[in-house]
Amino acid sequence: MKNYHLPWLLCLTWVCLLPVESQGQNWHQFRGPGSRGVSANDALPLKWDYGKRTNIEWEVETQGRGWSSPIVTNGKIYYSTVVNEGATEAAKKGLYFGGNRAAPPKGVHHWLIICRDLTTGKLEWKKEVHHGIPSGSIHVKNSFASETAVTDGENLYVSFGHLGIFCVDLKGELIWQRRGKASKTRYDWGTAASPVLYKDKLFIVDDNEEQSTLLALDKATGKELWRAKRPEGSNWATPFVWENSQRTELVTPGTGMNRVYSLEGELLYEFGGNSSITIATPYAKDDLLYVSSGYVLDPKKPLFAIRPGASGDITLGDKETSNDFIQWCQKEAAPYNPSTLLYEGRIYVLYDRGFFACFDAKTGREIYGKQRLNGGRAFTSSPWAYRGHIFCINEYGETFVIKAGDTFEVTGKYALHVEDMAMATPSMVGDRLIIRTAERLYSIREK
Repeated sequence: MKNYHLPWLLCLTWVCLLPVESQGQNWHQFRGPGSRGVSANDALPLKWDYGKRTNIEWEVETQGRGWSSPIVTNGKIYYSTVVNEGATEAAKKGLYFGGNRAAPPKGVHHWLIICRDLTTGKLEWKKEVHHGIPSGSIHVKNSFASETAVTDGENLYVSFGHLGIFCVDLKGELIWQRRGKASKTRYDWGTAASPVLYKDKLFIVDDNEEQSTLLALDKATGKELWRAKRPEGSNWATPFVWENSQRTELVTPGTGMNRVYSLEGELLYEFGGNSSITIATPYAKDDLLYVSSGYVLDPKKPLFAIRPGASGDITLGDKETSNDFIQWCQKEAAPYNPSTLLYEGRIYVLYDRGFFACFDAKTGREIYGKQRLNGGRAFTSSPWAYRGHIFCINEYGETFVIKAGDTFEVTGKYALHVEDMAMATPSMVGDRLIIRTAERLYSIREK
């Protein structure tokens, strides 16, 4: 096994099947409607300036550490964090080796759910669901709150990895909880895959080194509906519920196999070919499913487009780039931590080491190859899009703005506070861009 550097954390993710074109005041899951990171709101900000306070509506300091994305419903922002009474080892910015930690961090930790007002950032409430010394270890750049919560607009469903799943109402009152148990992850990196909500079911993937599982819970009670054992090792990819022209499928990326299940837990089909670590969140558009896996040190970095209706094993041969159900595959195109972005018929790929590329969503044709964004600074957050532009924030809190289209053109670069470290994927709600860093939560809005 190679000594893989840092994780993945992020891409964590949730499924809300509202139209991506919605301009509503809610952002219910990781990457928002359809898990795609796209908004059609033409009032969202194209530029900001922290030093001059341009379009910085408000900022607040955050508690503890957490890489979960903020979600928004009914005018409130919700996110998770974990506060250590002792000293938490600082994570440095950038890609690097040596972040594995075999022993859990010391100190009593507090697992918290935070609620803030959307218009002011004011703290509304915080709910502690557990406190104690962690039972498992994590990578120095991971957190114990890397999973993004999901909501149906009535309750919050918050995963804290192996600690458990907690359902609270929008006032912070506990409705049910389902405690987990610590399981070993690869190199003790910890967890990051987020829960997925679909109608009355909550789906949780737990891929680890002991026994990987896919679990379905009743969202009202937390009762187990079914459990599927997965012949898979550690991964950090959030699953996706795909409503296509033929049926509804539960897509679970993995290193060994990408496996697709029915909503009752029956394995429908699978396909291999991924890199040795899988993180990115799948999504769909125009009856095509997009799945990617791109560990930086692996020669295999496939980006797939899948047609609906498959069964059995549909893995490509070594020299194949398509078959009856795989419409196309770019075998060296996928990023590591960030999910890819489909916007206006093109798939944009943000690479961890500061490169950017573009492909045709229908055919997989390369529109332009890797273009440098900045001198190799690390990108972990997933990109997002609105108003004809793509936005990419690096770990230093710098956001690059790229014009959508067939030609690579950077139109702006905007920084936040110089101390900020950004690894959480931002959220969009109405005309506000919500960015979470290790130190602060921002609302960016055109004035």
